[in-house]
Amino acid sequence: MEKVLKMDESIFELVDRHPEVIDIMVELGFHDIVKPGMLQTAGRFMTLSKGFKLKKIDKDTARLTFQQHGFKVLE
Repeated sequence: MEKVLKMDESIFELVDRHPEVIDIMVELGFHDIVKPGMLQTAGRFMTLSKGFKLKKIDKDTARLTFQQHGFKVLE
């Protein structure tokens, strides 16, 4: 089964479907995502696209990282 991520989907929904997304996000610099309650609060409205802008992470680098972990990233 193909693992697909949408850039405009909430991080909470992504992690609910693919729990390994948390480890990849930490690898990319989203260290706060593992704080208690963060996923259940900010994760419900934060998307990958918004998070990359907020953390000033290059979208191409992030996309490549997710692809290396077997994900197909949709805009």
